[in-house]
Amino acid sequence: MKSCPKCEIALTPKAIGSLEVEECKLCRGVWFDKDKLRQAKDIIDSDLNWMDFEIWTNEEKFKTTGSGIVCPVCDIKTQSIDYDSTGVKVDCCSSCHGIWLDENKFSKIIDSLEQELVSKSFSEYVTASIEEAKEIITGPESFMSEWKDFATVLRLMEYRLFVERPKWMTALLSIQRANPLK
Repeated sequence: MKSCPKCEIALTPKAIGSLEVEECKLCRGVWFDKDKLRQAKDIIDSDLNWMDFEIWTNEEKFKTTGSGIVCPVCDIKTQSIDYDSTGVKVDCCSSCHGIWLDENKFSKIIDSLEQELVSKSFSEYVTASIEEAKEIITGPESFMSEWKDFATVLRLMEYRLFVERPKWMTALLSIQRANPLK
């Protein structure tokens, strides 16, 4: 049984949708086994599914320092990492790739990613859609998963276009009303 790296009491199962993670009942920190943080993010907000943050494959995006927290799986010291542009520090094990988040840090990551999502410009979505299109063939996830990511980016790009160009939306709606599908 895993113990809290801060309080040293047994971690208990906690459900995030259909996913099970482990939480400390005392400090409310949460342990995510390898890849469970990404899965939990996708469960909480499916619009974030394409915003992959692979800590161990994009190390240049993350600033690491020793944290002194011991991994509850491997019993080695973790690395404290500034989590991309979220402003959240996470503790990661370089061996098992598990992640420890202190209380409320998961919601802060989700909030930061959602803010990033709504602040992207149309041109940033165009760039993201090109990258996601490439990942359909070369990406690490299954074809269907990469296809869903691509479709999500296209949908969000469409929304952003209409936010930035409301007259275009009015024109398209006029065309649609004049020529309804039969």
